[in-house]
Amino acid sequence: MSEPRTDLPPAAQRALAEAEERRRKAEAEAEAKPLPKELGGRDGPDPARYGDWEKKGIAIDF
Repeated sequence: MSEPRTDLPPAAQRALAEAEERRRKAEAEAEAKPLPKELGGRDGPDPARYGDWEKKGIAIDF
């Protein structure tokens, strides 16, 4: 975290500190929750990530 800005009024400094705390809590909660398993999805690597837009020999583009 960067140093608090001293050129801001105290209320603004408190608001920035509260926002930073909320961001840290949200990140911790997101890391704690595992993503749900996809039902009925494709086998193999994610096509959006690996660029493989083919299924059973048919190229898919959308």
